[in-house]
Amino acid sequence: MLDQLLPHPVRVAVAYSDDPDEACYPGEEALVASTAPGRRREILTARRCAREALLALGHAPTPILRGPRREPIWPSGVAGSITHCAGFRAAAVSHISEVASVGIDAEPHAPLPPRVLGAVTTPDDRDLLARLAVSHPETCWDRLLFSAKESIYKAWYPLTGRWLGFEDASLDIDPATGTFVGRILLPDTPIPHLSGRFLVERDLILTAVCR
Repeated sequence: MLDQLLPHPVRVAVAYSDDPDEACYPGEEALVASTAPGRRREILTARRCAREALLALGHAPTPILRGPRREPIWPSGVAGSITHCAGFRAAAVSHISEVASVGIDAEPHAPLPPRVLGAVTTPDDRDLLARLAVSHPETCWDRLLFSAKESIYKAWYPLTGRWLGFEDASLDIDPATGTFVGRILLPDTPIPHLSGRFLVERDLILTAVCR
């Protein structure tokens, strides 16, 4: 499903379950040293997906470590993103010369907890969600908006090296085309907007952003 949202230069690998006996890849032990068993399996599977995607791009397997903002550290010349949620793990990578930055996110197709909604939306976002709830009530737009902002941040940070909060982007979502645009609200932003695509299928929300 995810490859439907990304251009051809981006290589994708996905998994829908974990191998409970999978060993930690050498060099990644610190990533899972203090995690609960379920979370550990998610991380190992998602990192395995990353290596499969890198292999499709022509890169040898390598540990995928974390940077200061918990972002994946990719081989030189590679842009990429990792996501995992219940029942889905995925990675997407590209040569920077073809796609400079990639952000992907997967979420369960279920409403956000009420206490989360206010923390991740702007007033304009909430107006948008109210309109979409009337015109297309079959979709959990609040969760989709959350996922889109996650994908936007994952694409934004490698390009700028700067934090982007949920309140720092306001979204427009087009159900007819399966696309969204995030307007960056920071006054000195080097990137005024980032756009992406979304898909709702198999009880999952998938979003992707490329720059």
